Amino acid sequence: MFKIVALVLLIATSAWAQPRSSEKDDWNEVLVAAKKEGKVVVVGSPDPVMRNSIIPKFAARFGIAVEFIAGRSSEIVSRLQTERSAQIYSVDVFLAGPDTTANELFGDKLIDPLKPLLVMPEVLDGSKWKIGKVWFLDPEERFVVRPFSSVATLLFINTDHVKPEELRSVKDLLNPKWRGKISTEDPMTTGAGSNMAARFYHQIGEEFVKSLYIDQKPVRSRDRRQMADWLARGNYPICFNCREDDVRPLVKEGFKLFETFELSGVAPTVNGSPWLLSVANKAPHPRAAQVFANWILSREGLEIYARGYGSATMRTDIDESFLHSGNIPKPGVKYFDDTDWKWIVTGRHENREKVWKLLKPR
Repeated sequence: MFKIVALVLLIATSAWAQPRSSEKDDWNEVLVAAKKEGKVVVVGSPDPVMRNSIIPKFAARFGIAVEFIAGRSSEIVSRLQTERSAQIYSVDVFLAGPDTTANELFGDKLIDPLKPLLVMPEVLDGSKWKIGKVWFLDPEERFVVRPFSSVATLLFINTDHVKPEELRSVKDLLNPKWRGKISTEDPMTTGAGSNMAARFYHQIGEEFVKSLYIDQKPVRSRDRRQMADWLARGNYPICFNCREDDVRPLVKEGFKLFETFELSGVAPTVNGSPWLLSVANKAPHPRAAQVFANWILSREGLEIYARGYGSATMRTDIDESFLHSGNIPKPGVKYFDDTDWKWIVTGRHENREKVWKLLKPR
């Protein structure tokens, strides 16, 4: 009797572990239809990972061309809304930031449910995901996928000018010796700069934000590469919002740049960078969009992006040894989630408005 039960359990387990034939059939049918459409139009940020790695690999893998529209998500969406008013539909897939995704794409009903489009067997396999399934972030759990969750960089320093031991607490940033030595993405525009300022306002308070962003006289920029250059040259040896993919090549060149993930006095942050995934409604190439969305969530697609960008994914089958250990969330640590849906649509907006009012020139 025991042998019979064991055999039944073994068969059931094997059947559960293997993709159903219908899943394979569904995926193959989608591939055939997608190749007939010939291309997919993807909107995303202008990072080199997409152009140099993702597009060539996807085109080689499936024989489907990728037209990539790069730029600030909010600006592109504004343009698309104008097009749509003229009944022009030109985009298939969005790789957009949380603000644009939640407040415009989802909020303005520009996207279709993504969940029923996921048919690639390895994407449907719950064992491949850290939470046991694909992480749908939106309230309906159907439209927006979060494929990444990394500990966010708090700041970079140039150790020729700033020693790590000089910045142990977040309040150390207010030391008069750092006045005029800090760069930040402009906190007065929607983006990483205002997002960080909003977190500081929410977690530490108005007086800290005033002291940091006004009294310390940080230089504001909308050009992150310029900020990375300033960091390397020591013009502004403390950098908020510098991107790791801009800093990494400078480190290889020998610049002594140090990445800090947390300081006492403020909770460390996780986020869903570099993007959230959604698909446009009335897409001109719906099957090619479906193939791209499935593949970018596969091990191959996500690992390429994770390696190029330096982010931890939600997949269980990607070796994360290439990441900085500080990027990988640690068990038992309480993080502030900067890509939490409620924070995106209400908390961040409310706190950002307070920051803008505080920092507005008088």
